[in-house]
Amino acid sequence: MTHRNQGLSQLISAAKSGISSRSGRRIENSIPNPQPTQRKGRTRKDPLANIWESLLLPLLRQEPTLTGLTLWEYLDDNYPGQYPRTLLRTLQRRVQFFKAIEGADKSVIFRQDVPAGLMGLSDFTHPNIKITIAGAPFDHMIYQFRLAFSGWRYAQVIQGGESYAALSEGLQNALTAMGGRPHEHRTDSLSAAFNNHHQEQQLTQSYHALCEHYGLKATRNNKGVSHENGAVETAHRSLKHRLAQAILLRDSPDFESLEQYQQLINQHTQRLNDYTTSAFREEQKHLLPLPKHRFIDYTPISVKVTTSSTIEVRRVTYSVPSRLVGATLNIHLRHDTVVGYLAQQKVIDLTRIHLKKGQTRTRRIDYHHVINALAAKPQAFRHLVYRDELMPDDNYRALWRLADQQLDTQQACKWMVGLLKIASTQSSPQAEYDFGFNLLTQIQTKGSVPPLRQLQQAYLPNQTIPKLVVNQHTLNDYDGLIDASVRTGDVSCYH
Repeated sequence: MTHRNQGLSQLISAAKSGISSRSGRRIENSIPNPQPTQRKGRTRKDPLANIWESLLLPLLRQEPTLTGLTLWEYLDDNYPGQYPRTLLRTLQRRVQFFKAIEGADKSVIFRQDVPAGLMGLSDFTHPNIKITIAGAPFDHMIYQFRLAFSGWRYAQVIQGGESYAALSEGLQNALTAMGGRPHEHRTDSLSAAFNNHHQEQQLTQSYHALCEHYGLKATRNNKGVSHENGAVETAHRSLKHRLAQAILLRDSPDFESLEQYQQLINQHTQRLNDYTTSAFREEQKHLLPLPKHRFIDYTPISVKVTTSSTIEVRRVTYSVPSRLVGATLNIHLRHDTVVGYLAQQKVIDLTRIHLKKGQTRTRRIDYHHVINALAAKPQAFRHLVYRDELMPDDNYRALWRLADQQLDTQQACKWMVGLLKIASTQSSPQAEYDFGFNLLTQIQTKGSVPPLRQLQQAYLPNQTIPKLVVNQHTLNDYDGLIDASVRTGDVSCYH
C-alpha cells in the first residue's frame, strides 16, 4: 500500500512487495475507503453573486410565491444578455432552497384510520373516454359510493348533474346493495350542482331528510379540499382507469344501450370489490340495519298541461297525450326520467332531457301524443312551433320538404299529417324508421310523391264497417200511439 500511495500501479506494487497481483487486489479491496472530506466553499464563482442578496432575495421575501422562471425573466428584461437561460435551473434550485428554509408552512395531509362501519363517501365524476349510445353522444357522470374502512364500492351511470335525485337514487341503491348503512355519510359541496340559493336550500333540506330517514350523520369536506374525500377520489381513478382500458380492449366506445354500458361498469366494480372481500365481511358486522322503506329519490314538481298538450319542467318542454290537456300532474323528476301522476295514477313516463352547454330552453315532442288532434286540423302543421321536433327523424323531415315542393300548400300539409298518422300505426320505433326510410327511397327513385290515399290503402289496416240491419217502423205505428194517448186522456205528447 506504500507503493500504491506513491503512485505505482497495482501490478508493480505487488511485485515490489513479493506478492501476486491477485493478492494485491484482495488486500486493497479489504481496506475501507476513507470518508471524503467535506467540501469547504464553492468550487466555482457564483453567477448570481451580484444580484441574489441585493435584488432577488428581497423580492422573494416580499412575495414568496415567485418562481425561478419569473425571476429569470425579470433579470432578462432588466439586464439583457447578462444572465443567460442556462442559469434558469440554478435559479430554480436557489428559489426551492429559499422556500424550504424561509418559506411558509405547507398543508399537511393527515392519514386517517377509520373504524369499520363508521363512514361511507359519495361523489360524482366524469369518465375519461367519450361514450356513445347507439351512435349518439352520451353526456353523463358516474356516481360512486365507497366504504372508508373496507374500500367496498358501488357505481352507476347518472344523467345530468349532481342533483338531489341522482344522489338519493345512487346512495339508496348502494345501501341496498351492501345490505346495511354506516354511521356517517360524507360528500363534497352539494350546492355546486345548483344555480341559485333557492335550489341550494331545497337540496339541503331534502338531503338532510334523506339522511334522517336512514339515520346517517351528514358530513361534508371543506370546499375545494378534495383530499378530504380521498377514499372516494382514489376510487374514481382506479375505476375510470379500468373502464378506459376495457373500452380500448373492446375497440369501441359505442354501446347498444344504456343497460349494456351499466353492465360493463358493474363488471369492473365487482372485480375491484373482489380485492376487499375479507375487509368488507368484517365491516358488514358493524353496519346498521336499513329501514323498511326507501326514501323519495326524486324531486316533486306540480305542473299543468297546457292547451298545446305540453308541460314545462326545468326549462324543457315535453309533449304529453292530448287527453291530459288542462290536468294538473304531479311530476316525479329523476335524473333520467320524468314520471307524471294524476290522482296517484301514473299517466306519463318520459325520458328526461338535460340542457346542453349554451342552451336556455329545449323541447322533447312525441308526435304520438298529438297526431289524432293534428289529423283533425292538418293545416296547423305548416307553421307549428315545434314542427321540426314533431317529426320522428330526418327521413320524415326530408319527406316533408319533398311534399312541400311538389304539392300545393293545403295538400302538402294534409299529405304529411296523413303520413304521420300512418307512421303512428307501425308496430315499433324500428318499423316507423323503416317506413319513412323506404318511402323516402321510393320517392327519390321515382321522383314524385305518391297520393295519400294510395299510402293509406297500402299501410293502414283494413277497417270493414259492419252492415247494420234496422227495422224501420211504419207511420201507421205512430198513429196508433197517438190514438192510444187520446183515448187515455194523456195529451202531453202534443207539447
